[in-house]
Amino acid sequence: MKKYLAECIGTFVLTFLGCGTAMFLGCNTPAGVVGTAIAFGLTVVAMAYTIGGISGCHINPAITLGVALSGRMSWKDACGYWCGQIIGGILAGALLFAFTKVVAAPDLTGGLGTNGVANAGGVWGAFLVEVVATFLFVLVVLGTTDEKLGAGKLAGLAIGLTLILVHLVCINLTGTSVNPARSIGPAIFAGGVALQNVWVFICAPLVGGALSACCWKALAK
Repeated sequence: MKKYLAECIGTFVLTFLGCGTAMFLGCNTPAGVVGTAIAFGLTVVAMAYTIGGISGCHINPAITLGVALSGRMSWKDACGYWCGQIIGGILAGALLFAFTKVVAAPDLTGGLGTNGVANAGGVWGAFLVEVVATFLFVLVVLGTTDEKLGAGKLAGLAIGLTLILVHLVCINLTGTSVNPARSIGPAIFAGGVALQNVWVFICAPLVGGALSACCWKALAK
């Protein structure tokens, strides 16, 4: 149970700080893009060294899927992780929404830092972007955390830096999800088009995570 709670807390922190930075800096300027990318990456690094020893710090259903498909965890634990992650994302979305209503905090994204498909050429363009981005991200996660071939204590840093790079490439295309839980929470409270298209940012990262598991199993043989 502690593992599931850790995943809930970690995903809450990632969604709140990452999407919160996007909301308050905006993503329509180079500074906002870079700032948001750094926020997501540094949060992953911080959480990796905070809860990594408890749950492994997946804080992302796509990572959990990749780990489960690689045979590193049971499907029972995977389901517990997914529940914790989604709850954490929803709690963060609720708090961000409350900030805009109670604190009157500005939301420069206009949608609580939600993801979008318009700049990627529509639904299937966004789907492709998210599959590729998540594949690369989860591949790094699986490689750096491998017991025999991994980076040991440096894994958290490598994963966080990779997330920064992924955001730098994809923010202006989809807002960068690569994480269904990070997308679900804000979309619920933003509603409208963000909620209508959230399936893209659930399904595409899961496909990317599954592909990365297959790829890493082939590489690590």
